[in-house]
Amino acid sequence: MGKSVNCVLLVDDDKATNFFNERVVTRHNGFDQVNTVQSGLAALEYLSAVEKDEATKPDLIFLDINMPAMNGWEFLVEFEKLDHSFTKGIKVILLSTSSNPDDVLASAKNHNVEDFINKPLSPDLLDSVLRNHF
Repeated sequence: MGKSVNCVLLVDDDKATNFFNERVVTRHNGFDQVNTVQSGLAALEYLSAVEKDEATKPDLIFLDINMPAMNGWEFLVEFEKLDHSFTKGIKVILLSTSSNPDDVLASAKNHNVEDFINKPLSPDLLDSVLRNHF
């Protein structure tokens, strides 16, 4: 791991999944802050609120794809519109149960997406993400 990861944002509409993922992430040493939101829109609101505060800016976002109101793909369209000087250090990992090969292909083509991994998040998967992307 070259860069430290201080803040993680978990984006999933399922409360139980967010709870589980938050436990996995908080049990891993080295994170100052772990935040959860339940929609793509809430994630954008969070990012807007912390845009001027580097301490609460997420270094890593785990993003679900299939969510009501604003799904992961719609979030990524809006994420692209945010100030690049703010978003450039944020790594987005799609964390989904989707078995649609189009989702995997689309994630590979999206320059804002670092990786596509299948749920559930585990300590080993988290270690792999940190090793491969930081």
